[in-house]
Amino acid sequence: MKKLIVAASLALSFGAFAEQVEGPVAPTAPVDPITTQFSGLGISVKQIKDSPLAGLKTVITDKGVLYSSADGKYLIQGTMIDLDNRRNITEDALSDVRQKGIAEYEDSMIVYKAENEKHQITVFTDITCGYCRKLHRELEDYLAAGITVKYLAFPRGGLRGSGYEDLKNVWCAKDAAAALTEAKAGGEVKPVENCQAPVAEHYQLGQSFGISGTPAIILEDGSMIPGYQPAAAIAQMLDANSPKS
Repeated sequence: MKKLIVAASLALSFGAFAEQVEGPVAPTAPVDPITTQFSGLGISVKQIKDSPLAGLKTVITDKGVLYSSADGKYLIQGTMIDLDNRRNITEDALSDVRQKGIAEYEDSMIVYKAENEKHQITVFTDITCGYCRKLHRELEDYLAAGITVKYLAFPRGGLRGSGYEDLKNVWCAKDAAAALTEAKAGGEVKPVENCQAPVAEHYQLGQSFGISGTPAIILEDGSMIPGYQPAAAIAQMLDANSPKS
């Protein structure tokens, strides 16, 4: 009986000590209803902010810019236009997202640098895409115009199949720039052992930018050109968007 009393006392003392050490449990922060609802759709929310329209939230996600009611019950997918100022509100929101996202992946791009660089473009590309190949065949025109071309991968077939694997192997090649040029010319893509290229990350980044096809050209201000454009046209856009000196 005496042993039982001692054991009970020790248990009570240890419990009190543990409570003093751990302290009170911090309350769990409430999850935003928009985040909860979107999560159920397989959409990851990165940022929520007010939109110009009362009662509607701008939601930056891994699938691009969406809009939602504050309680998360209603989702709107589409483009918001400010008619008074002739501005694409959705595109403005995406431009900022694109600039920040591209900066995070600078180290994993395949870059063709212009000798007398005036501008840079970032192109989401695929090997088998016809217009991606056309753009690459005209690479010297871009470089001659002072435009550095930086590539990120965007497998049109998604993250499975030979297209995805070929892009990974190109990015893992010892000379990735030469391998990409060879692949876009229809050459065989050589497998690279233990390849860990971030093609899946590039693809997911592109989706968050609102990209659904290739080539997708991102200009320096974060605006996007969905499709092929010749070097002269891109140079004109870049010059027009440059800050006036």
